Amino acid sequence: MGKNLKEAMKMLEDSQRRTEEENGKKLLSGDIPGPLQGSGQDMVSILQLVQNLMHGDEDEEPQSTRIQNIGEQGHIALLGHSLGAYISTLDKEKLRKLTTRILSDTTLWLCRIFRYENGCAYFHEEEREGLAKICRLAIHSRYEDFVVDGFNVLYNKTPVIYLSAAARPGLGQYLCNQLGLPFPCLCRVPCNTMFGSQHQMDVAFLEKLIKDDIERGKLPLLLVANAGTAAVGHTDKIGRLKELCEQYGIWLHVKGVNLATLALGYVSSSVLAATKCDSMTLTPGPWLGLPAVPAVTLYKHDDPALTLVAGLTSNKPTDKLRALPLWLSLQYLGLDGIVERIKHACQLSQRLQESLKKVNHIKILVEDELSSPVVVFRFFQELPGSDPGLNAIPPPNMAPSAVSQERHSCDALNRWLGEQLKQLVPASGLTVVDLEVEGTCVRFSPLTTAAVLGTRGEDVDQLAACIQSKLPVLTCTLQLREEFKQEVTATAGLLYVDDPNWPGIGVVRYEHANDDKSSLKSDPEGEKIHAGLLKKLNELESDLTFKMGPEYKSMKSCIYIGMASDDIDVSELVETIAVTAREIEENSRLLENMTEVVRKGIQEAQVQLQKANEERLLEEGVLRQIPVVGSVLNWFSPVQASQKGRTFNLTAGSLESTEHTYVYKVQGSGVTPPQTPSGARTKQRLPGQKPFKRSLRGSDAVSETSSVSHIEDLEKMEHLSGGQDASEANSPERHPEAPTPPEAEQTGALQDRAQRLEDDRPQVEEPESLR
Repeated sequence: MGKNLKEAMKMLEDSQRRTEEENGKKLLSGDIPGPLQGSGQDMVSILQLVQNLMHGDEDEEPQSTRIQNIGEQGHIALLGHSLGAYISTLDKEKLRKLTTRILSDTTLWLCRIFRYENGCAYFHEEEREGLAKICRLAIHSRYEDFVVDGFNVLYNKTPVIYLSAAARPGLGQYLCNQLGLPFPCLCRVPCNTMFGSQHQMDVAFLEKLIKDDIERGKLPLLLVANAGTAAVGHTDKIGRLKELCEQYGIWLHVKGVNLATLALGYVSSSVLAATKCDSMTLTPGPWLGLPAVPAVTLYKHDDPALTLVAGLTSNKPTDKLRALPLWLSLQYLGLDGIVERIKHACQLSQRLQESLKKVNHIKILVEDELSSPVVVFRFFQELPGSDPGLNAIPPPNMAPSAVSQERHSCDALNRWLGEQLKQLVPASGLTVVDLEVEGTCVRFSPLTTAAVLGTRGEDVDQLAACIQSKLPVLTCTLQLREEFKQEVTATAGLLYVDDPNWPGIGVVRYEHANDDKSSLKSDPEGEKIHAGLLKKLNELESDLTFKMGPEYKSMKSCIYIGMASDDIDVSELVETIAVTAREIEENSRLLENMTEVVRKGIQEAQVQLQKANEERLLEEGVLRQIPVVGSVLNWFSPVQASQKGRTFNLTAGSLESTEHTYVYKVQGSGVTPPQTPSGARTKQRLPGQKPFKRSLRGSDAVSETSSVSHIEDLEKMEHLSGGQDASEANSPERHPEAPTPPEAEQTGALQDRAQRLEDDRPQVEEPESLR
């Protein structure tokens, strides 16, 4: 028996253990996502999942934004990543020889193409990573005991890194985070303010900063110069900067898009001076249209141990395989293909410059018209009393507030112009930039976009034509802004909202009766009125666009009026907005009061019906209320009682008896309300003329065969209507006893006969009288 009990307990423990294992598997499988459950997925399902994630829903996303158009050279670059994974599986000796060959060939080709002799190369994915490694190399070169003492050496003599004020935002913070340095180690060098480009580093001020840092016991470590700033593509005076760095023992690093022109036959002297710098960062991927290609930092240094410590070189063969995609792509393109792509981008920028020179109200911010591969332009409106050649300088008698308002208006219009051009010519690769001095501008940088987007000369011509076509809209809108502000200010019930970021005619808000003017919080009643106003304005089918805002729901609602493409009658527009908003407010109040009016009318009707029932009981007597006796009595002597009820007239707001309805089989006519007077100006328009357009009368552009005839018809209609009104007003009143002419008697007889015919017909209920 004991033996059987032990076997039974063992069987229970085994079953319990199996149950726990199964439960554990269920719990584990429930925590893991679906694709990992079971024995795995097949290759077709995995690739289908990747395709769905890449393309997404084609109905929701445009075709152009899904994936970049990759050419054959792009496929070569992408193939390099797959080959790198296969090559990494070779044995160590073959892998070492192959990676060394790939790295040395790519370094030699890049140094020869971009005129940087006897240089080394570091390939990296992040563009700023190379500069961080260069800073680390400079620290190890200037601080010999840094490897032993670490940051104690830096504490005694703080290093200083000099950056231009025109450098890309966030570059200094990135360097400090990567190097573990405090922010006071950064020195921001201002740009020129008096002479030269306002986007170039001020060399004289830089020298003063270096001397001041040396007097404070600091160590000037590294200077970052620009060969094409991130905003406008201007190049610093690299030749003078190199002399200054050699004088004070500072490492000079150059970066920028203009370094691509080093591969061309003609190079400006300022860019050519970059070949003498200590290091430079190149981005051949965007220049040549190569996807997933690393950036390259070329540098000169004789100590391989320090470069290894700084991370610029590595003993791992897999790190050297980063150059494989670029190694394959450079061989595919060849020297002629590389030069042709860079030359084509520069020709596109020159072509746009020549086209924009012929366009009025467009200012070009180009440093060197012969060699600059970046074109930055903006729309401007000449200030009153200013010289067209000095349009950026406001007149001295102009108030600062007016200058600021003019600046904000032009910034909003330039932002709108850039967005419109990007939609009309997507192959141009335009970007909108905000500059500190010039304001909002549009940038065309084909070196970074043309190879990827496939920009051609026809696209540049189309871009210039689109700019020319948008200028009348911009100038007309800018001219109508002040007139719109004055009209809104002079109109009761409307408030002008100054929004400098809106590129349209202006912003207006309707102030209803219960509007709290001192509060800026959202108003539900105001939102309802503005929503109805927006709907009414859009139903007018005018050339103007209306939008309701702002984007922040905590603010009060407003009506945003878009760009004006033609001469707009601003007074009519403002008056239409005011009258329409006022009507919407009155209608909303009527609907709100309707419930209370109907409720009181129903209560009054119930009271009157109850009184009528009591009067009927007294009139009929008690005997008629007894069931059997009342029926016999009503049969012998029926009561001719009229059916009494009540109707509620919504127009008059009063109760009326239904006796007239049951007797004459028609409802009461009630009172016909007068038409609601409209405050809008009834402007007669020509056939096909849209709302808010100025009248064509007096215009030289009116056609004799079309518009003049319509105008004459309108004048005749006005003359006839005016004549009839005058005759009615001037006719003397007849005396009641005066004799009637025969024509009048005949007309009166006909009218009496018609009236008798009408009386025989049943009358139709008036629509304003509701039960």
